[in-house]
Amino acid sequence: MTDQRLLANGRFAASTEMSPKQVVEKTELLAHIPAGTQVYVTDLGNAPEDMIVAAARALTDNNLTPVPHMAARRYPTYEAFERRIKRLTGEAGVTEVLTIAGEADKAGPLTCSVKLLESGLFDSLGIRKIAVAGHPEGAPDIEPDVIKAFLQRKHELAAESDAEFRIVTQFGFDPHRVSLWLDDLRQWGNRFPVHVGVAGPAKMTTLLKYAAFAGVENSLNFLKKRGGAVVSMLAGYDPDTMVEPLETRVTSQLECQLAQIHVYPFGGIEKTADWLHGRGSWSFQSSSSSLTATESA
Repeated sequence: MTDQRLLANGRFAASTEMSPKQVVEKTELLAHIPAGTQVYVTDLGNAPEDMIVAAARALTDNNLTPVPHMAARRYPTYEAFERRIKRLTGEAGVTEVLTIAGEADKAGPLTCSVKLLESGLFDSLGIRKIAVAGHPEGAPDIEPDVIKAFLQRKHELAAESDAEFRIVTQFGFDPHRVSLWLDDLRQWGNRFPVHVGVAGPAKMTTLLKYAAFAGVENSLNFLKKRGGAVVSMLAGYDPDTMVEPLETRVTSQLECQLAQIHVYPFGGIEKTADWLHGRGSWSFQSSSSSLTATESA
């Protein structure tokens, strides 16, 4: 019998992400993504609210599922957060969000993603699925005990919510490290499905830049040490070296909470789509890439 955490071909389903500017100015890229796919709309603090809302609307209009980042610290007031989520739900048809702390030169009253969840606005405005951040390699400036406490609080809030919760992780390159982290989560009592972050196919020079920014250099160093058959500065990176061992874990462990992959398209949407279509994680024969129940704390 086929494992319901995987597609019929034994592959993970996949989501991806785009910047608001990409979505609005390069809508032709959306043709590479199957209908129903979750497309996360990033918020790095450099796009105006109108563009973020327009990007989410464009995804909805193209039969994709927008999942905007809700970055707590970037809202100067509670009212600014309320306005953003009301616009996203009312003008763009958003029903899923990713809650993160985000970064800001001066944080407003919402200092962490838990504060967004405690507001009650997501439930009252019809958000049906909520993603929370996961960090298999730890989070800069946050102690493991604090991360655990945040996760436990999110479970308490999930029990009071009508929404389905999931964990979406930072990208990494070491599947064994992810497996150890999953074991830790289970010991903590985690009940959320996990969408593990994967870097899409890209040049090593590109990955080096993003890995340094995201604080996952140790995982990248692991990858580089594996030798030329897997990766080199010229040949680039094969994401299947990360994904296939995790698919094997799912088939061999019934209790594994891995449910999907989330692909960071560092090499571009077209290259990412080619890889996902080629491996069978995306198909234009399927109406959805999310077939399971499914930036920091």
